[in-house]
Amino acid sequence: MSRKRIRDIRNEELIEATIVAVHKRGYGVVTMAEIAREAGASAASINYYFGSKEGLMEATMLHLLGKLRQAMSAGYATAGSPRERLYAVMDANFADDLYTVPQCSIWMQFWANAPYSPRLSRLHRINRARVRSHFLAELKALLPPERIETARQALQCYMDGVWLQAAQSEEPLDPEAARAAAHRVVDLVIP
Repeated sequence: MSRKRIRDIRNEELIEATIVAVHKRGYGVVTMAEIAREAGASAASINYYFGSKEGLMEATMLHLLGKLRQAMSAGYATAGSPRERLYAVMDANFADDLYTVPQCSIWMQFWANAPYSPRLSRLHRINRARVRSHFLAELKALLPPERIETARQALQCYMDGVWLQAAQSEEPLDPEAARAAAHRVVDLVIP
């Protein structure tokens, strides 16, 4: 088993502090000093590890995308049919360690800022293409060709809408209930 390097531990602390600080204040107004204070560090350490606020946001989104990828892999490992793999895609987006108010909040702020930042825009395009690909692969086995794109849009818009609602929530989220609701939506879209 490999040990974590101090740099990796510090990066994780700064990323977690970014999630909290951006959720509290908003990406547009949060300062490096506020993020550093949340992490018990200095703004200079953020510059040292990430180069800029945008670099920190990019690292934070890569961290969240990694969580999404792990949840997707875990779901796919146990899915035996196209419908179960669709459930796995939905479940990954509502995974216990990903579907929290602060993480939904930063995700929404990431989407809002991606068009204005080449680095964030690239991550956004990659993620959207990956989600689209996962949906299309399974929908092709379940629906006639003329219904596939509408079904994909419905499922993807459902996920995005739930995340937007969650980002604005003042109550803790219930990932298990979100996954159950997402399964019902899949069942509505795929008779």
